[in-house]
Amino acid sequence: MFKSFQPEKMVQTPFLFFTGKGGVGKTSIACAVAVSLADNGHKVLIVSTDPASNLQDVFEIDLRNEPIEIPMVKNLYACNLDPEEAAKTYREKVVGPYRGKLPDAVVSTMEEQLSGACTVEIAAFDEFTNLLANEEMVNQFDYILFDTAPTGHTLRLLQLPSAWTGFLDESTHGASCLGPLSGLDEKRGLYAKTVEALSNPDQTTLMLVARPDVSSLEEANRASKELKDIGILNQNLIVNGLMSQYVQGDEISTAFYTRQQESLKKVPEELQQMVMYSVPYVSYPLTGINHLRRLFKSETLPETEIKNVELSPEKLTEFKDVVEDFSKNGTKVIFTMGKGGVGKTTVASAIAVGLVEKGHRVHLTTTDPAAHLDFIFSNSEAKELLSISRIDPKAEVDAYKKEVLTKASEELDEDGIAYIQEDLNSPCTEEIAVFRAFADVVAKSNDEIVVIDTAPTGHTLLLLDASESYHKELEEATGEVPESVKTLLPRLRNPKETSVVIVTLAEATPVLEANRLQEDLKRAEITPKWWVINQSLYATDTKDAILKGRSQAEKAWIKKIKNELTSNCAIIPWQPEEKIGYEKVKEYIQ
Repeated sequence: MFKSFQPEKMVQTPFLFFTGKGGVGKTSIACAVAVSLADNGHKVLIVSTDPASNLQDVFEIDLRNEPIEIPMVKNLYACNLDPEEAAKTYREKVVGPYRGKLPDAVVSTMEEQLSGACTVEIAAFDEFTNLLANEEMVNQFDYILFDTAPTGHTLRLLQLPSAWTGFLDESTHGASCLGPLSGLDEKRGLYAKTVEALSNPDQTTLMLVARPDVSSLEEANRASKELKDIGILNQNLIVNGLMSQYVQGDEISTAFYTRQQESLKKVPEELQQMVMYSVPYVSYPLTGINHLRRLFKSETLPETEIKNVELSPEKLTEFKDVVEDFSKNGTKVIFTMGKGGVGKTTVASAIAVGLVEKGHRVHLTTTDPAAHLDFIFSNSEAKELLSISRIDPKAEVDAYKKEVLTKASEELDEDGIAYIQEDLNSPCTEEIAVFRAFADVVAKSNDEIVVIDTAPTGHTLLLLDASESYHKELEEATGEVPESVKTLLPRLRNPKETSVVIVTLAEATPVLEANRLQEDLKRAEITPKWWVINQSLYATDTKDAILKGRSQAEKAWIKKIKNELTSNCAIIPWQPEEKIGYEKVKEYIQ
């Protein structure tokens, strides 16, 4: 069913894109493929277009916008296209010529129009297009690999060419979130060329990366369909972290292996039609060149090579203490945040169920486009005190457009309405619409506790960052700001009312990513109260050599979290069975 992935034999096109649900190991696989190809004498460039890139964590080197050679790997170059930085450059390029020529207030307004979330997307795409269009650069390399962001970001990034080309074709007035359209119009030819390259099976292969678990495979299938719809047909599936055997009599090892095998029986039919590869589950973390080189050789790292870290003997805090803390302190709004794939949904669900068990009325919701709440609660008996909802971006956008246009048609002439319609076709609209829905949910915490399972890091930052500029954007679009939006930020910043739980795994990338998220939140005057280390093998008593290798590697990260990153840290052991349904989720807090 699955072929073992060997890059040298299996990579067929000069451009490779890696995509999949957050936390499936796209970066690790992309980096290992890049190292393998370079070791075989090919000149390789690996590029990250993720707003929260972790490429540098894997290579253990600082990266920048321009390609730099990776030490210890001849022929391998890497660069990090930072869209935040690119957005700043793009904004200055458009606004710069008007400084000193127009009144300050006008220049400030232009800057504001170019500081919406979609500007970051445009700027990232701009960088990405420039790179593909730079024939001199492209011709230097045999292979260019794009370590793209988690699925939601990836889809938006790759859909931008069609979306923006359509937007430019229909555009006559310019749109408030974009400022002058001339800045984009000159790019039309380049955009078309990029779409062509992405859709050309001789040039581009899409590598869908998934873990051997049902929700990850379903997510890969969803991404595959959406990308096929926009013409990217040359797709392969890589299942990352496949165990080939287990230790009999070891509950954790047996459950780990069995769960993977059961999940693989449920690979969606569409995915089965494509070439499917597997990459082994290994005993060591995939950071550093030496570890990356071992991956496709299926080598187990001898225990003597695994760095031993002493952990202080005091008992690690149990997860039920987190729920107890929220119950006692009367916390009204609780977010779970972290990198994709760390189990934010699981932790949010367990907090909600735990608080219901203590007699609180709770509303659990998600803003994640790849929501898995339905999956966890699919066979639950809804408890009287617990309500569950999902913010569906598409539905919110449709409702928001309708509301704005209805209001506009009462007050504006035909040209005015055409302008508003145009404004609403911009990708910024989704951010505004979701933000409003999010604010409405938080407003409910007047009479119940709201637990929010937020989207992975990039989305989360945009969501929180958005509030200030969206106050203005909302006023511009509809003429009034809903009360729930006005009160949201102060509530988010009030620690007596709101609490943030950072969810992570005891591994390099999730911990470093979670720490970046914490620093960003602190800059927004929000300090996370708890860290939860989820799916910990260290907290189990497995005897399996590969799992034990991973559990030893966890110790250094558990120590770093406890000693450097937070004063409140709880741990959840790796669970032999998936907790699906209310009664099972309840076991987390028993």
